[in-house]
Amino acid sequence: MRILGIDPGYAILGYGIIDVKGNRFSVVDYGAILTDASMEMPIRLQALYSGLKELIHKYKPDEASIEELFFNNNAKTAILVGEARGVAVLACADGNLKIGEYTPLQIKQALVGYGRADKKQVQYMVKTMLNLESVPKPDDTADALAAAICHAHSAGKRDILKGR
Repeated sequence: MRILGIDPGYAILGYGIIDVKGNRFSVVDYGAILTDASMEMPIRLQALYSGLKELIHKYKPDEASIEELFFNNNAKTAILVGEARGVAVLACADGNLKIGEYTPLQIKQALVGYGRADKKQVQYMVKTMLNLESVPKPDDTADALAAAICHAHSAGKRDILKGR
């Protein structure tokens, strides 16, 4: 199974694509789609959508995993990130991908075994589980790979429950 993990953001949208065979993971690609602060928001959203559509077309993932929003005290930022997340969901839906959505707590639990783990612990597990030489940068990229790994673990549980 090929999974596209997404850490939504409007300035930096992290992505990570992994292949899963049994309990083995291999990295296909990872990076970030960047938009410039000087761009108007509709153009930024269009750039995110186009970038994701290109990745979906190029790598043909089977499923997608998108991190759910963690709301902070800044409502305007939360709304803008929500718009970017909506664009990510739309791009995946347009690509006919099954979409899993996970909270930061669920992702941390899946990778570290502790839902309150710090960012460094999650990054270390991403590096270790994917046999990478270093932690992917920017942080949004590591978060996207973590979302993909979380989805792979959850998919396995779904298969067990379905009797596969």
